[in-house]
Amino acid sequence: MLFDTHVHLNADQFNDDLEEVIERAVSEGVQNMVVVGFDRPTIEKAMELIEKYDFIYASIGWHPVDAIDMKDEDLVWIEELANHPKVVAIGEMGLDYHWDKSPKDIQKDVFRKQIQLAKRVQLPIIIHNREATQDIVDILKEEEAREVGGIMHCYSGSPEVAKECVEMNFYISLGGPVTFKNAKKPKEVAAEIPLERLLIETDCPFLAPHPYRGKRNEPSYVKLVAEQIAEIKELSFAEVARKTTENAKKLFAIN
Repeated sequence: MLFDTHVHLNADQFNDDLEEVIERAVSEGVQNMVVVGFDRPTIEKAMELIEKYDFIYASIGWHPVDAIDMKDEDLVWIEELANHPKVVAIGEMGLDYHWDKSPKDIQKDVFRKQIQLAKRVQLPIIIHNREATQDIVDILKEEEAREVGGIMHCYSGSPEVAKECVEMNFYISLGGPVTFKNAKKPKEVAAEIPLERLLIETDCPFLAPHPYRGKRNEPSYVKLVAEQIAEIKELSFAEVARKTTENAKKLFAIN
């Protein structure tokens, strides 16, 4: 009973064998997945997937790297789609200072607009953060994102900031990097953040866990993330699987 809270099955990397990838996930105990759309084509594909598979849900938003491309009508469109019963979150949204395609001020504006949208439709938000931690925390506080809460996706920051995010009504989601031998921070976060505030994800096709590092990631590998957290916390795999699934269903309001 596993819940992969962040997949990109709408990515081109799965064009040739999507059915087989989904079958493998189910056979490994992945009961639910949230497929994340972050621009027009990936949102459209996400909406197709949730119609086809009853155990797949969607989060829809606009990625910070592409913030410069977002138009007002895109935001209106996302808000309309958010009424679909299987759209369970808004995002991924946030800030990405690694790539310089979209200026910081535009990224911040698009981020704020999406938080405001999420509050209007009363859905949690999924946060993408790359090299922008303080600005993200500041904006979440200023926009009172605590009202809807959400997920710090594929969290790679410090346990201290993770605790600050938990206080703001966010869950901390760990992915493949927690399994890397040299990944000190994710392991510390896994140890220090209570299981009640942890989620698991793959972010597939990216960030495959050990021993698949560097290869295409897929949802069946989320089991390896849960196993690693169980080892760090000295809990059973079954307990980590059960609780992270419970957390996800509670956040996404899935019965």
